[in-house]
Amino acid sequence: MPRGGESASRNGSRSTPRLARLAHWLRRAGLDCEESPDIRRDIWLKLWGNCSFNPVSVLTLATLEEMTAHPPTRDVIRRLMIEAAGVAEALGVKFAVDVETRIGWGGDVGAHKTSMLQDLERGRPMEIDALVGAVAELGRLVEVPTPTLDAVLALVQLRAATAAGGRP
Repeated sequence: MPRGGESASRNGSRSTPRLARLAHWLRRAGLDCEESPDIRRDIWLKLWGNCSFNPVSVLTLATLEEMTAHPPTRDVIRRLMIEAAGVAEALGVKFAVDVETRIGWGGDVGAHKTSMLQDLERGRPMEIDALVGAVAELGRLVEVPTPTLDAVLALVQLRAATAAGGRP
């Protein structure tokens, strides 16, 4: 239930004077900050790209630009995004953009290495469970098949194990 000064939207997001002040100060400090009317959708929009681009970049050692410019790899990313969108939609999330637009945004970033690829290259643990495993698990919970996501998850888990010098 909203408290004084808050208003709840249909999706459960809140707009508060406190949030507005925080956003103001973050912008004033030079940070790009936007108050979201639907934070859940925005988190899923970010996760949608991460669960697709990140594991593929670890398997191919490619940048966003390279992955989206290579038609067979772009198709794998498309299939990952379609499956992840199905999971998100089963949970009530509606994306304002289609799969091709979201893939295009990734390619527009250019010769950027994903955070997961940067972690691999630096010998750091990768966020496999948070970015890929969580979506696969949610798919099972809402009974949305994620065969491509499951296959890529298995491959990136093996990649992480071998990169760490271990065996699966």
